[in-house]
Formats: sequence, structure tokens, C-alpha cells
Amino acid sequence: MPNLECRMYEPRFPEVDAAVMIQVKHIADMGAYVSLLEYNNIEGMILFSELSRRRIRSISSLIKVGRQEPAIVLRVDRDKGYIDLSKRRVSEEEAHACEDRYNKSKLVHSIMRHVAETLEVDLEPLYQRIGWPLYRKYGHAFEAFKLIVADPDSILDALTYEEKEVGPDGQEVTKVVPAVTPEVKDSLVKNIRRRMTPQPLKIRADVEMKCFQFDGVLHIKQAMKKAEAAGNDNCPVKIKLVAPPLYVLTTQTLDKDQGISVLTDAIKACTSEIEKYKGKLVVKEPPRAVSEREDKLFLDQIDSLMEQNAEVDGDDDSEEEEDTGMGDVDLTNSGVTAY
Repeated sequence: MPNLECRMYEPRFPEVDAAVMIQVKHIADMGAYVSLLEYNNIEGMILFSELSRRRIRSISSLIKVGRQEPAIVLRVDRDKGYIDLSKRRVSEEEAHACEDRYNKSKLVHSIMRHVAETLEVDLEPLYQRIGWPLYRKYGHAFEAFKLIVADPDSILDALTYEEKEVGPDGQEVTKVVPAVTPEVKDSLVKNIRRRMTPQPLKIRADVEMKCFQFDGVLHIKQAMKKAEAAGNDNCPVKIKLVAPPLYVLTTQTLDKDQGISVLTDAIKACTSEIEKYKGKLVVKEPPRAVSEREDKLFLDQIDSLMEQNAEVDGDDDSEEEEDTGMGDVDLTNSGVTAY
């Protein structure tokens, strides 16, 4: 069985004052014992006095078994393997940077571990020949892996390592050989492409649009079409009624800046069109990238509002309300693509 245990980085221990990702293992009388997730789960300790800058009323509210969070390294005894850490000294900026680095390192580690497991080889030699040299050259192996998606040869073929062997004369000879064998290269590239092929970002903006003129609903429909016309093949724009007068514009793209720019232009086009008829558009939330979690919460909100609207549509005075031009558009018959 191959040995699949290995730290993520070349140094065996973290540097003092570095932010590291830890997981709480158990709580003792003096503090909490934790594992350093990036350093092959070596043990560290956080004293209770290093949990918070404020007076501690309840230990359980500050630290829980199983929780993962950043901590600052206070002391490292390399001979005995003791590491003291602090939770209270982690700044918000350090916490964000640590979490970002750890998420990238975790993905790299998962790919490297899967390659080692598939080929039935030890993980640490793979790191010595591939992972850690890429960390040194690119700042983080994650950055190199992103490049490997499109151009594996220029990245991997440049890696070499020194191998010692005994020559014909009995003298030890050092040879420089390729670090990546064809078998390892094939497995590594397949795994990187499977795990790291860029996924489209969802860009969203929220606006309020009203038009109280005669045929206000038709003017809003036309403004919506103008917004969608501002999109292109790479960034198609969709606009959807959430609940009068709230609308949401969305696009999906691999280029965040391009997506934000296209939605910004779509809002301008929509604004220009509705203002021709003395309508008004107000940007409630400007174009921004949204996470899967935010998107799910938003879709749940839409479902809830649509249920409420369905109840309103059943009222006797619904047609009279529609004439106000507040934007209660029937997207099914409007020709506008629903999100």
C-alpha cells in the first residue's frame, strides 16, 4: 500500500507569526489541542488565554471540537514538535488570506493524493519532484495547475531532479532527469483538467423599474428587451421580474470584469429606454459576482415571491392594478427570456 500521508508545503513546520488553518481535536484543562491541517495534522495547542481578546464567559462559544479556523503561530519547538498557537491574534485580513491559501492548497493536495493513489506510489516523492518545485516557482502550485489546464507541456516538462547512481568506474554520478514520467503526467493532467476547468461566474444586478405612463407595462417590456440586447454570445443577458417593481439582471461568463461591464451597459440601455416614457430605473444592487449559496437563497426568494404573486393575480382587481404600469409583466407572453 502506498503512503498517502504528506504535508502540503515543503517546510515541516510553519514559521512563527504565520497564519495556519487548524482543526480542534479536543479540549483539555489548559486549552485546546488542534491539528495543523496544512502540515499533515501535526499537533498544536491554543491556551484558553489565546482564544479571545475579551473576557471569556463560555469556552464552548469560542472553540468547538471539529471546527476549522485560522490561528497564528506563536512558538515552534522543532526538536520536540511543540507548536503554540493563538486565535485572538488573527486579524480579519490574515484570516481571509489564510482561508484562501488553504482552499487552494487543499485542492492541490486532493489532486496530488488522487494521482498517488491511482498509480500506487508514495505521495511525498510526488511532492518532492512536482508539487514543491511548483510552489517555489509560481508562489503556489495552484497557480501552476491553472496553467497546466491549457499548456501542460511547458510547465511539467521543465521540471527535473537530480538522481545519483554508480557509474561503470564505481564512482557515484549525479544525473539530471525529468521529474515527471509519462504515466504520472497523464494522470496528473487528467485530474487537473477534471477538477480545475474554469466554471462560469454568475453576475447579477438588482434594479427597481417603474413607469406610470399610459401603456407603462409595454414600455417596461421594451426596456427589458433593450437590456437583453446589450448582451453578447460570451455574456448573454437575462432579465427577470422578481416582484413589482423589482427586477434582476444576470449573465454568466468566465471573465468577471467583462460580465460586470456587460450588465452595466445593459442597465444603461434599460434606463435610457424607460426614461423616454418618463419611467424610472433605480439600481438597488450593482453588478457583482454571486456565489452558489447566494444564488440559491435568491432563487428561494423568487419562488416565495412568485407564490405570493400567484395569490394576488387571483384577486378581482388584478387587471386594474396592472394598468398602473408598475411592471407586473407576464413573462410567458412577453417574449422576454425568463431566468
